[in-house]
Amino acid sequence: MGDAEEKSLTFKIEQLRKKMTETAIQQGFSSPESIQISQELDHLLNLYQNQKKQK
Repeated sequence: MGDAEEKSLTFKIEQLRKKMTETAIQQGFSSPESIQISQELDHLLNLYQNQKKQK
């Protein structure tokens, strides 16, 4: 993973984390939207972790 890809993925993770927090505060932690965002975030975090392992 190149630096640009890593920064892009990190940026996406941070943006999704903020969105998840805002959604959870507004709609509740177990709302369908909060859960969906959490699952997307999990996927991105797994991608990031797997790419870091390959270095």
